[in-house]
Amino acid sequence: MKILVIDDAPEILEVLQQMLALDGYDVVAESSGAKVLPLLDAQQPDLLLLDVWLPGYDGRDLCRQIKQQETLRHIPILLMSAHRDVQQIAAQTGADGSLQKPFQMSTLLTTIASALEHRLC
Repeated sequence: MKILVIDDAPEILEVLQQMLALDGYDVVAESSGAKVLPLLDAQQPDLLLLDVWLPGYDGRDLCRQIKQQETLRHIPILLMSAHRDVQQIAAQTGADGSLQKPFQMSTLLTTIASALEHRLC
């Protein structure tokens, strides 16, 4: 399974890349929200981990755009943020779930597995 991770913090991208790869996922990481749509088309990921607050490109708007596109709406999106209302933000944008930073790796893996399982049903 391929996961596209979008976060503007290099240290978060690095940790997520390493941990998800150890769990058997193919991970593509990017720090720019502006590159998400072309990457989705090119990479065809099974899941998108998307930071809510991206410089120059709002993750909330990006999530809404993806969910409105017929060819992309099937990709589960998990929004990530340190904001305490990330679950509410996810619900408002049409995301398939949320993760509040900082999160435990076990929580991340469980949330990813659940989103992927739900997608396959």
